[in-house]
Parts: sequence; C-alpha cells; structure tokens
Amino acid sequence: MTDLLILLSNTTAAGLRGAVGLLLISRLLSAKNPGIKAMAAAWAGPAAAALILPVFNLPDFFPVALESLFAAVCTVYFQKTAPRISLFIGVFYEIAAAFWQFLTAAWLGVLSHSPVFPEQRGTVGQLSMWLIHGLLILLAWYLFRHKEITEKEAFSIVSAISLAGFLGIITLSEQTILKIADDTLDMWTLLSVILMMSVLVFKINRQYETEKELSRLKAQQAELMERNYVALNNAYAVNAKLFHDFHNHIGVLRQLLSHDKPEDAMTYLDALQEPVREMTDTVWTGDETADYLINSKAAAAADHGITFRTQAEFPRHTNIRSADLCAILGNLLDNALDAAKQVPEPEQRLIRLTIRRINQMLIIKVENSFSSPPAMENGSLVTTKKDQGLHGWGLKSARTAAEKYDGTIRTSHSEQIFRAVATLSYQGIAVKIVS
Repeated sequence: MTDLLILLSNTTAAGLRGAVGLLLISRLLSAKNPGIKAMAAAWAGPAAAALILPVFNLPDFFPVALESLFAAVCTVYFQKTAPRISLFIGVFYEIAAAFWQFLTAAWLGVLSHSPVFPEQRGTVGQLSMWLIHGLLILLAWYLFRHKEITEKEAFSIVSAISLAGFLGIITLSEQTILKIADDTLDMWTLLSVILMMSVLVFKINRQYETEKELSRLKAQQAELMERNYVALNNAYAVNAKLFHDFHNHIGVLRQLLSHDKPEDAMTYLDALQEPVREMTDTVWTGDETADYLINSKAAAAADHGITFRTQAEFPRHTNIRSADLCAILGNLLDNALDAAKQVPEPEQRLIRLTIRRINQMLIIKVENSFSSPPAMENGSLVTTKKDQGLHGWGLKSARTAAEKYDGTIRTSHSEQIFRAVATLSYQGIAVKIVS
C-alpha cells in the first residue's frame, strides 16, 4: 500500500512539473498562455512516464531527460516557440527542480538530525518533494497573475534563486550532522554553478534577439533612406526637365489649340502630368525618417492593392531619435500591412495613417482593415504567426521605444477596423544655422 501511494505521489508530481514547465517556457519566450489541451498534454506525458519507467529500472537522469524533452516538444507544438531555446529552458528547469528537491531534502535531514540521508521513498523525501512542488504551484499562480512582468524583473528573480541554491549547497558541505558522499556534494555543487551560468546564457540570448531586431530596423531605415533619396533625385530631375522645356510645351499647346484640336491638347497635358504624378503623391512631413517610412509603406500598400491614406503633421527638430521613430512607426505600419493584405476583397483593403502634434505631444494613429479579429489574451495582443518565439518583438520594440518619451501604445478594434495609437512627449531642439 505504501509503494502504491508513493507511486501515485511521484506520478502526480511529474505531471505537475510538466504543466508548470510548459507555462514557464511559454512566458519566458513571450508566447501566449497555454490552453487546456496543452496543459493536459504537458501533465499526461511526464505522469505516464513516471508510471512506466520504474518497471525498467533506468538511471535517475533518464526521467529528467525525458521530461525536459517532452516539455520542449509540447511548447514547440502547442505554443509554436523556437525548438532549441525551448529545449534549453526545459533541460535547466528540470535540473533546477531536481537540485532544489535534493537541497530541501538534505536540509530537512540536517534540521531533523537524521543520521542517514533522506530518500525519496521515505517520509522526509516525500515531504521535501512536495515542498518544492508546492513552490512550483505558487510559481504557476504568480505567472498567471502577473502578465506584464518585465524581463529585467524575471532575470532578477531567477538570478536570486540560482544564487540562493549555490549558497545553500556550499553551506550544506560545511555541516557535520548529515553524512553525504563527497561525490554527491561535488556533483550538485557543479550543477548549481551550471544553473547560474544557464541564467546568464539565457539573458545573453534574449539580448541578442533584441539587438538583432533593432539591427533589422536600422537596416530597414538605411534602405528606406537610400530608396527615397533616389526618388527625390528623380523628382528634382523631372522638375528641372519640365522647367527647361516649358516654353516648348507652351508652343505645342498653343499650336494645337489654334488648330482647334482640344482633344489632342488634353492628351498632351496628360502626358506632361504623368512624370510628376509620383512626385505629387509623395508625402513630405519635413522629417526624413518619417518621410522614408511613410512613402515606402505606401508603395508596399499599392503593390498589394491597399488604399493608403495619410494625414501627417510632424514636428521638426525634436528629441525623438530616428531609430525610435523607426521602431514605432515602422512596426505599426508593418502590422497594418500584414493585416490589410489578408482582406480578400481588394476594395476593402485600407490603411489610414494620422500624425498630429498637440502642444508637446505627438500622436501617431494607424488604422487598418482586417479579415479576422486579432488574437487577444487577457487584454493583450498575441501573435498568430507560426514561430511565436521569433515573432511578437515588433510591437514590444515599439512599446519600448515609446516608453523612452513617457509614451504608450494602445490598441483597439471594431468590427472592421483595427487601430493602434502611439502617444509620445517630445521636446524641441534648437538648431544652429551656419552662415
């Protein structure tokens, strides 16, 4: 009967570890919260393994490896996260759970003055296991309640837990009450150091992903600048040519009208208007970055049959950096383009861009049509792209840039129109005029 209860306890604990691991990986990789099917699968897999594996008498590391792999597979399949980073988190999550279970059991043995190291099959072993799994339940509750926890806060919490574990194992090696083999202590000490290094590696990886996204935005900005520079030169060339040939065009029109050929004169005027039509459609706000972004996105919209309407009033000489403006305006327009071009009816594809300044406040509003309502979870947008581990950074980059200017980005939608509104506080910058 005791063996059956212990097997049931271990099975329940394994399922709990799997479910919490799925939730943890999803939150760390900015994926949506897992649904009921995902949580059930993450629970059932490790629980089934805990029932079957004892029959084969496999080494202790085998269940840990299997649970890590299953957690990663569930996250990739249900949450669409990147496989390698999901497996990385899953492995070190299982190692951390095993490490803290050992550390808790050892210290319970020290406090109870137990001469023999407590095993998992004993009372102290089971108590230590469920103390740790109780903390895992609290972790899951915390993740559900705090949707907007920042990466900096998460890094601080995990770093503190890793450091506490290292100090705990070092202190354990100095006590004389509980007899623990030196090899066992050395192994767990090494793993505690590896856990601290894994936290640092994960932090570096997230910084790399962020910097890669910013590099992409800067490269996009440079490309847009070059493209609009060429367009501007072409516009000036067309204007100069028209001015140079102005008297010749007047002579031709006079000749056609004098011979009572108004239709030919109209055709000739249409031919003259064609080269400058592109120049008249170009938006000039006075800010180079805004001009490059707006006109390039307008051209992309035209390629997909999207009506692009602009009403822009952009302040000049402000403290808003070009890279931040690119992150905000570029990502909002990119999202609008992605949504509008999925509308099946071309005549209903629409993007409206409004830029206004009110006192020292800049308001950027992007509205677009869509084919299906955006995916929302707890009031926040979630990406519907397949690889969620790599997507979803655009709006985050825009929000991060807006926060530098005490601003926010708010989203809403009606039955047919989705809108994103960015508000920024700016300051004017004096410009020296060199004579």
